[in-house]
Amino acid sequence: MDELIQQLDQLTTDILDRLHEAPYEELESFVEERQKLVDSIGDEVALCQPTPAQKQAISRIMEHDSAILARMKALRFEAQDWLQKRNQAKAQRSAYESGYTPDSILMDRKK
Repeated sequence: MDELIQQLDQLTTDILDRLHEAPYEELESFVEERQKLVDSIGDEVALCQPTPAQKQAISRIMEHDSAILARMKALRFEAQDWLQKRNQAKAQRSAYESGYTPDSILMDRKK
């Protein structure tokens, strides 16, 4: 279990070093890799109790979750803002596009 905790610590440290420059793809792969490690640690905990040192190491790693989560939320809001602007531009553009056939003829009735 010590090796898994060490891998998780290294993975967390690596992402924290470049957290503000990391694109969403890198954060996505971080989350996937982290989940694999957490699942493996969970399996190990089911077999034997973690030592106080292991519990402390896990707690230290979890202290960084708020910073990582904040960055992920910032990226989500950035993407959400981009999508809203895109949809707004699309709506404005469609208002100016012609909704008729150029070769059509309009016929009025005389009253």
